Amino acid sequence: MKKTSNMSLNIETKVSQALRFLDEKTGAVIPSIQLSATYARDANYEIRKPYWYRRDGNETTAQAEAIIAELEGAEDSILFSSGMSAATAIIDNLPDGAHVVLPKVMYHGVLQQFQRYHKLNRISISQYEAGNLSEMEAAIIDGKTRLVWIETPNNPDWAVTDIAAAAKISHSHNAKLLTDCTATPPCLTKALELGSDISFHSATKFLNGHSDVAAGVLSTNDLNVSWENLYLIRKLQGTVLNTLEAWLLIRGMRTLFLRVEKSCENAMMIANHFEGHSLIESVLYPGLTSHPGHEVSKSQTNGKFGSMLSVIVKGKEKTAIDVARYCKVFYPATSLGGVESLIEHRKTVSGDGFPVHPRLLRISVGIENPGDLIWDLEQSLSLANDS
Repeated sequence: MKKTSNMSLNIETKVSQALRFLDEKTGAVIPSIQLSATYARDANYEIRKPYWYRRDGNETTAQAEAIIAELEGAEDSILFSSGMSAATAIIDNLPDGAHVVLPKVMYHGVLQQFQRYHKLNRISISQYEAGNLSEMEAAIIDGKTRLVWIETPNNPDWAVTDIAAAAKISHSHNAKLLTDCTATPPCLTKALELGSDISFHSATKFLNGHSDVAAGVLSTNDLNVSWENLYLIRKLQGTVLNTLEAWLLIRGMRTLFLRVEKSCENAMMIANHFEGHSLIESVLYPGLTSHPGHEVSKSQTNGKFGSMLSVIVKGKEKTAIDVARYCKVFYPATSLGGVESLIEHRKTVSGDGFPVHPRLLRISVGIENPGDLIWDLEQSLSLANDS
């Protein structure tokens, strides 16, 4: 009999099998939910595993981290209890007086947290127009800037930043680059391979994909003291991801590639349908050739572009709110990346202090029938303009 050669499995196969998980004792192919918060030492009074208390982690959380590290092509991934707790750990890990460069438009919660630390005189911040690398570089202060934060595509206008170019600029000024690619998960965009030092994701969104988990994750290939400090911060703040959420996240990631492919296809159909629509001023979606970041997005997402888009409707701010209100298929809800499609009036959520167009509707496209989604937006636009 011929011997079969070893084959390097595709990442889709590895993730769908939770890294070929198999319980050797029972034969179970699904990871267990390890709920214990207390761990006994062995007969020699040694720790049996790398954790001696639940705040250190556990087997279920570690399995989820291993899957994400495989997805990211990372040496290590650390899971937190939310995207905000992961972002806050990054800020807490900065030395006093550190300077940080941020986009003017980004996820408003993270921006508010940076601004809060700035007001406390813990850090200083400068901002740049998302996607504008010249502005980004001009905001860097040599010898003081420790971190450059990019979000691509940017929430909620979906401006695109060239990750490789941003990494080159940041490193030339001895600053670290963190990339938030929440809107294009690692099955689309591998930020570390493009030169980013840290990849950030709100795992609540596409990685989980079922709107039943809050989680955040950081990944890197640079295992230094600063990275190890993040484990200590997570432990002291008590922000390790809980067991049930970690198990649900594993469950969600097993269908990541299928979910994201379908939602991207749906988003492209919706964007193409409504571009040039008589009741819509503009469609903001990197998959459209009219989008200024189209070519960069194409190269960074394997030509799939993601499933987040925004539309700016014609009329008044109330018109936009009414469009969201009148939807019968889209849920008028705040989040993204789930199997169900969502629509929200972004200014209502982000508030007056955040630079967002008053008639912008953010749309997270799910895996429903695209014809149903297009019909729903058509009927809600019609009703909003008749009222």
